[in-house]
Amino acid sequence: MLIKDLSKFCGEEVTLKGWVANKRDSKGLVFIILRDGSGLCQCVGDINILGEDSFNNAVSLGLESSVILSGKVVADERQVGGFELQIREIKILQDVKNYPISKKEHGIEFLMDNRHLWLRSNRQWAIMKIRNRIIYSIHNFFQSEDFVQMDAPLFTGNACEGTSTLFETDYYGEPAYLSQSGQLYGEAMAMAMGKIYTFGPTFRAEKSKTRRHLSEFWMIEPEMAYFDIYENMDLIEKFLQYVIIDVLKNCKNELKTIERNTSMLESSLQPFPRLTYDEAVRIIKGEQDVNGQNSITSLEKLLDETKSKSEEITNEITEREQKIKTPGMKKGEINFNQNKIDQLKNDLKEIEEELRNIPQWINSAKNFEYGNDLGGSDETVITRLFNSPIMVYDWPHAVKAFYLKRNPEDSRFARGVDVLAPEGYGEIVGGGERETDLNMLIEKINEHKLPMEAFEWYLDLRRYGSVPHAGFGLGLERLVTWICKLKHVRESIPFPRMYGRLLP
Repeated sequence: MLIKDLSKFCGEEVTLKGWVANKRDSKGLVFIILRDGSGLCQCVGDINILGEDSFNNAVSLGLESSVILSGKVVADERQVGGFELQIREIKILQDVKNYPISKKEHGIEFLMDNRHLWLRSNRQWAIMKIRNRIIYSIHNFFQSEDFVQMDAPLFTGNACEGTSTLFETDYYGEPAYLSQSGQLYGEAMAMAMGKIYTFGPTFRAEKSKTRRHLSEFWMIEPEMAYFDIYENMDLIEKFLQYVIIDVLKNCKNELKTIERNTSMLESSLQPFPRLTYDEAVRIIKGEQDVNGQNSITSLEKLLDETKSKSEEITNEITEREQKIKTPGMKKGEINFNQNKIDQLKNDLKEIEEELRNIPQWINSAKNFEYGNDLGGSDETVITRLFNSPIMVYDWPHAVKAFYLKRNPEDSRFARGVDVLAPEGYGEIVGGGERETDLNMLIEKINEHKLPMEAFEWYLDLRRYGSVPHAGFGLGLERLVTWICKLKHVRESIPFPRMYGRLLP
């Protein structure tokens, strides 16, 4: 049986199969925290019940040893999961020694090199459970909205959004590319089905090491016939809020495990602010306030506060280091202070990163050039002023994909929309209304210097039964990263593939 089902068997004898996540012993008792993939359970072994040999074997178990434990389920609200197993019998499948990932602090490169083992930790387990729930929720939403799931090819003969970020491969002697997006194929499928969504891996060959970039990631791409940009934005908002509600309802324990403050997720259930590109630029440059807050002055205030906090933490570290050197201090007090020092040093690293970033954000905001796309710094500057995702729409057509429709009231702008997540997480959705004018599309393909013959099938969609239509793409890992408030997107996928990393 599984640990998650223990509440159904209180007072009964059960058998659990799993791995030792933690262990301690004291005065004839051994306490094993068992994990089985569904949850954690404290299992208590008594020397008088197990016998001396079995007890000693249990005491010697190393982290991640694989065991089968049989015993009685007892309710105990003080324990993880609210139940405890009183061990009657223990079977050791493998007694592991020298498990590489210990309780001490490990560097991120070490953890990434051991990703196959790091996934077993409580935090990584919780993140993957939340990722799984998000995927489940995404399918539920689109199926309930009468969308048909369809699949776009991963090998393509052309670029969707330009050739600079493509992985090229040999396809039976012909050049082919790993797909950047299934969107063009999604348009074809929407003309057959009305409303479709694709859900699959996509690839970008950007040589970028930022906390937002992966080379291989999963995209959800709905496409809807007879939708305009405003109906598209309505759907995006409804969709994201559906997923957030589902996660808040069904991942309470996992969110608690990763210490996610859910107030921002809860506030994201209100209508998303919708800003034109022009409004967004004014806000970024400090020319327009948001609820009495100015982007520039609020960042300058944050910089001063962060400098003061850095000084306070540095002083506390110095004081505690001096305290440890005091002659005659008890071992327990030394350990307490050392643990506090280690924690403060980790906090200081984050603050030092902020002290490097904030001046860059201020400089980027002050010097933003109208007509440019928003960079990561610009997205951070504007999203700091809101407590929910925001939608920025009607972008300069020069910075958006060739297939986006021009605004009929002002042809300088394309009917694109980006959804920017709060808390500095930036773009999680990009989409818009598609161009239906055949001649305009031909002009844009030539402007982007794309091979016309590769897009003849796509142009057929405008020759035969063209209708207004729209869609969007959601990066699954970016959504997981924001919902879990992760520092880096690499923790949002089981085995990340990014610039400089191909193993494990």
